Amino acid sequence: MIYSVEDDTQIREMILYALRQSGLAAEGFPNSAAFFAALPKQLPSLVLLDIMLPGEDGLCILRRLRANPETKALPVILLTAKGAEMERVIGLNAGADDYISKPFSVLELVARVNALIRRTKQENQGKAISLGGILLDEEKHSVSVNGSTVDMTLKEFELLQHLMCHPGTACSRDRLLRAVWDMDYFGSTRTVDVHVQTLRQKLGSAGEQIETVRGVGYRFQVRHNEKETI
Repeated sequence: MIYSVEDDTQIREMILYALRQSGLAAEGFPNSAAFFAALPKQLPSLVLLDIMLPGEDGLCILRRLRANPETKALPVILLTAKGAEMERVIGLNAGADDYISKPFSVLELVARVNALIRRTKQENQGKAISLGGILLDEEKHSVSVNGSTVDMTLKEFELLQHLMCHPGTACSRDRLLRAVWDMDYFGSTRTVDVHVQTLRQKLGSAGEQIETVRGVGYRFQVRHNEKETI
């Protein structure tokens, strides 16, 4: 999912159309309030962030993202006015991953988005995530709880991985179906419930950290704020 924060309706709709036509899921927001309201529901894989926004501008939004442990590594591309060199410098120093000057080609924008997503995936390969006594090693494709190995199926591993990569985020059953079983999977959301139940059993007491969010889905809530990426 790509999030576009752009107050100009015409530009925002053009961006969303181009991304969706290229096969990327995308949602747009006119201001920071709408954007931050959406983050707890679904963390995007990348943000396209206009600098000139009403109220809280793009640079302030960027600083808030980088100050939050859950979004500090979120890939961000700034959209800047042509010739606004100082804004680009400030944005890059504040943690932006790339920038595109307006007016821009939608083909270039899509290419930059895809390139940054590929680069981010490559950088994240081989990392191990440790949360609440659970160690998930993406490279070795292994899971252990307090040092004891836990055998898992592929889908159980991918489901746990998605939840652990978004700690504290309430993930809907539909979102988990799309993320783990991909967009073309037409199964019942009951599939998610069954896999969560199995995960909890296999993880023992650590599985209690996979919480049920009534009316929504599930959330990985870390105990004692224990969080570490190796």
